[in-house]
Amino acid sequence: SGKISGSLPCRDVLRPSGMDIHLAPARPRNTAMTRPAFDFDATAVAQLHDRYNRHPDWPNVVDLGATNPSSWAPDFLAALLDNHRCNARLWCEEDLARRQRAPDAEIVANKRAIDAFNQARNNAIERMDEFLLLTLGLVDPASVTQPQAVSRAPVGARLNSETVGSMVDRVSILSLKIKAMTEQTHRTDVDDRHRADASAKLARLNEQRQDLCDCMRQLVADCQTGSAYFKVYRQFKMYNDPNYNLALVRERNAS
Repeated sequence: SGKISGSLPCRDVLRPSGMDIHLAPARPRNTAMTRPAFDFDATAVAQLHDRYNRHPDWPNVVDLGATNPSSWAPDFLAALLDNHRCNARLWCEEDLARRQRAPDAEIVANKRAIDAFNQARNNAIERMDEFLLLTLGLVDPASVTQPQAVSRAPVGARLNSETVGSMVDRVSILSLKIKAMTEQTHRTDVDDRHRADASAKLARLNEQRQDLCDCMRQLVADCQTGSAYFKVYRQFKMYNDPNYNLALVRERNAS
């Protein structure tokens, strides 16, 4: 990872602080459900991450335009890229925050940037999940962004504890690990043993990402047939909330 140049903000959409799922009267399972118009391709997700990682101006470049899948809905693509951009910036800020000789003020700035990017990253995950749940017909459209979302999961459908958006997020992080580990295999300032060790780790990371893409593809397919569903789980980032972070509460009360 390298130094961040530029200050393009990650898109941040205000969301409710929490969401409780209340099941509506379930629909009978219909194994002949209509396939959504949005064609989700797990392999294309990984390829898109890699494509942006290779761009010399990433994560500051906003959009690669014609190289993006034309069949993807703009809202989903925007959320996916916001998530990946935040992960890339988090990677850089995490590296910078671990410097041993940097002034304290710079490390503080890094840590605060990490908090902001992590919040925006989670917001983007929720936006992906909201879009997919709507597209798959698994949530009442009027309630998807409300504190009490109404599920439309078919009777007997399996609840998957991990959402598709969170899996996309993990694929994004793995792509950054793969990029960084690939760079390790090409270093000339280390010995052959280091490069061989990095190559073995790279192979394992590629295997992990492929397995995750396969699981994500299967989950979406199961949701399409009505045999599985997932929910949007709001991430309660209490450290960013001045009403829940007790250190901030004490600081405010003392002033």
